[in-house]
Amino acid sequence: QVQLAESGGGLVQPGGSLTLSCAASGIIFSANTMGWYRQAPGKQREMVAVIDSRSNIIYADSIKGRFSISRDNAKNTVLLQMSGLKPEDTAVYYCWAANRWGQGTQVTVSS
Repeated sequence: QVQLAESGGGLVQPGGSLTLSCAASGIIFSANTMGWYRQAPGKQREMVAVIDSRSNIIYADSIKGRFSISRDNAKNTVLLQMSGLKPEDTAVYYCWAANRWGQGTQVTVSS
């Protein structure tokens, strides 16, 4: 059974930083593409960053230069390091892998 557990969300001021973590189980982690998506209130879920098994990465244009995705195959974990956060980054952030979603973690950027 695939399980994805996100952590690291919270409230941060504009310009601040947060690191989200997703721990995966029930999959061959090293062979899977991992992704971070987000959904703001009233909006559709959108891709933030994706990293494949060879660590090829795709970023959404809106976060390029501010966010960084990485994976640790030894720990079955994917990270999303976020800096220069803006109020428009406020959303529930979801981890994705093997056509499964985590439960999500709230990120709120506000002064």
